[in-house]
Amino acid sequence: MTIWINLVQVLQLVAALAMIGLVLVQHGKGADMGASFGSGASGSLFGATGSANFLSRSTAVCATVFFICTLLLALLSNSVSAGRVSSGTSVLDRAAPAASAAAAASAVPAAAASAVGGIPAK
Repeated sequence: MTIWINLVQVLQLVAALAMIGLVLVQHGKGADMGASFGSGASGSLFGATGSANFLSRSTAVCATVFFICTLLLALLSNSVSAGRVSSGTSVLDRAAPAASAAAAASAVPAAAASAVGGIPAK
């Protein structure tokens, strides 16, 4: 099961990095204003309208892969942790581990001594 989790994590990381790169390559909405005044921003690699369609569709595919990987990781981690916990109980339903008596006894005088300025009470 951990092999699948590792594979999904790698796929999610690749999708995230590709999505970041695609978003950074895209032109903003205000970039087309310069093209109308002759700055030449419309002369891109994919043409005037082709870049928006190709890059936006690629970004949408990467976002979909990222979202599916996130859901798969949530489901896989839930199924792995359910195998360790008896009957799928919540963390809040389990009892807190009891502190040892020696640790509790040594903590009380230290707290009392620090409350009075370092001088233990008689």
